[in-house]
Amino acid sequence: MSVKQSGTGAETKEGASIRGEPGQSGSATAALVAAVLGFFVITLDVSGVNVALPAVGHDIGGSLSGLQWVADSYTLMFAALMLSAGAFSDAVGARRAYGWGIVVFTLASLACAVAPTLGALTAARVVQGSAAAMMVPTSLALIRQAFPDPDARARGIALWTVGGAVAIAAGPVLGGLLTTEWSWRAVFWLNVPAGLAGLLTLMRAARSPRLQVKFDLPGQVTAVVALAALTFAVIEGGHHGLTPTVLAASGAAVVAGAGFVAVEARRRAPMLPLELFRQRGVSVPVVAGFACNAGFYGGVFVLSLFFQEQRGQSAFSAGLMFVPMAVVTAFFNYFSPRAVSHYGPRKVVVTGLLITAAGSGGLAAVDTGTPPWVTALLMIPLGIGGALAMPALTSLMLDSVAAERAGTAAALLNTSRQTGGALSIAVFGALLAGDFAPGMRESLLLGAGLLVANALGAATLLPRR
Repeated sequence: MSVKQSGTGAETKEGASIRGEPGQSGSATAALVAAVLGFFVITLDVSGVNVALPAVGHDIGGSLSGLQWVADSYTLMFAALMLSAGAFSDAVGARRAYGWGIVVFTLASLACAVAPTLGALTAARVVQGSAAAMMVPTSLALIRQAFPDPDARARGIALWTVGGAVAIAAGPVLGGLLTTEWSWRAVFWLNVPAGLAGLLTLMRAARSPRLQVKFDLPGQVTAVVALAALTFAVIEGGHHGLTPTVLAASGAAVVAGAGFVAVEARRRAPMLPLELFRQRGVSVPVVAGFACNAGFYGGVFVLSLFFQEQRGQSAFSAGLMFVPMAVVTAFFNYFSPRAVSHYGPRKVVVTGLLITAAGSGGLAAVDTGTPPWVTALLMIPLGIGGALAMPALTSLMLDSVAAERAGTAAALLNTSRQTGGALSIAVFGALLAGDFAPGMRESLLLGAGLLVANALGAATLLPRR
């Protein structure tokens, strides 16, 4: 199979490195900047909106269940469509697909900013999440294609993850400041200039190679139904119990999930080749990425509500609580590739997962009487662990596949991560629905247990170097 290189007339065989032409260092830098900026905006939107959720409820109404859907409608579509987005990126070229994603994301942000009702906001978040699903795998594919050298690629991925870490730091602060001083709507207006800047930068990047693939409609439909039904069952079941509707949604999730596996196993050109899971360099990052996002984003969701609903802090004050964690996170994101080079991915991944688990477990002891500075310090390990583990997991994943499959591989990893984030918000929100304090403790301990289990699995399955 050959891969067509748009605009260059060059071809590369499957598995070969895709190298830029002489003098393309500027285009490689542009691709990296555009990728980092896009990931920054997407992550900023997640962390900033979480802090703004109480203000959304006070302004346009909505129960805890409804506010969960504002968060989960985004992450749900993010997760459900990313596999097809990765295959689509491979088919049309990462640069083109990424550009379309930026345009739709920016327009959806405008719709969120002017939404008159909770239903309209949730619908706009669905579109926003769909665009984010296109942007994340294509941003990593841009980096994979721009930097064929593994060491240079690892540094590019580290910068990409630093962009996300900075957004995690800036999101709660900016979201809290904008919500407190203006309105929660300003959180979405912020995406517009960032989207325009990303699009202008992308125009300087080199065109991407294309892979001849067909759109997998049955696989996409079953994936969306499975994830949507599962998330709905967890959210509604936590608030209303095992009603007939919840049981039906659970059954639909099981049937659709089984259908997805069956469809992908039989198709000649599946959007997710199941043989990828036979490689430990793929299967371990997928499962561990799920655990990292579940522990981290579930914790951010719980703590955002805790600071405002239980402690009575303003949105801005709540956002400031996340700053120490996120600043340290940014440093360890950049440090992670060097640690991998020196110690190997196994030690870095296992250490990162255990540190994240320790952070989540330590936060389970926090209550309304805990001094704010103590809480802020206890949050730091939650960020450090993920900052160590995720760049190592991402590099391990991309190094395990051929360059022209980078979009699909990145999509698979990030689908797992976003599914972890969506389901943790659903599960943790259900636990909070009764008595907040015990629900918060149970949520954080559940996240810690999941992370420890994954650390043990990674220690067993990954090679020692």
